[in-house]
Amino acid sequence: MADLRLVELSAATIVAVNTLSLKPGQEQFLAPVSYGIAATVMNPSTSWQRVVLDGDEVVGFVSANFDPEAHEEHFRSVLWRINVDADEQGRGVGSYAIAAVLSEARERGMDHVDVIYEPGVGGPETFFQRVGFQPVGETEYGEVVARVSV
Repeated sequence: MADLRLVELSAATIVAVNTLSLKPGQEQFLAPVSYGIAATVMNPSTSWQRVVLDGDEVVGFVSANFDPEAHEEHFRSVLWRINVDADEQGRGVGSYAIAAVLSEARERGMDHVDVIYEPGVGGPETFFQRVGFQPVGETEYGEVVARVSV
């Protein structure tokens, strides 16, 4: 990791984001990137999407939403997606992206960030706990709701 930095998702980076690779078995825990992008584009004032670059190479993508008016508490300050290229996992890219999400949440006056994920072997739970998220509940579909204070 020479030079990690964030840039806004754009026409110049979206193709590379859509081709980020996953480790075997991870695909079952991740909706397609295009779905995540479409879901947050609906309200650009609350959505926050960034591409993680290492130098000029796209190595990750992170998407969050900050909407204090959201009907459900766990949607008010939420990490929607984090995707780190399979070859870059374990090198600090994900931790860097999460730190940026937490900083953005703080700047927007939020006191926490939630994440919703499906539990399972090979899933994201260990990573989320390592960066500070702790389970606080469950959705009606059995997904874990985890939270970290900012």
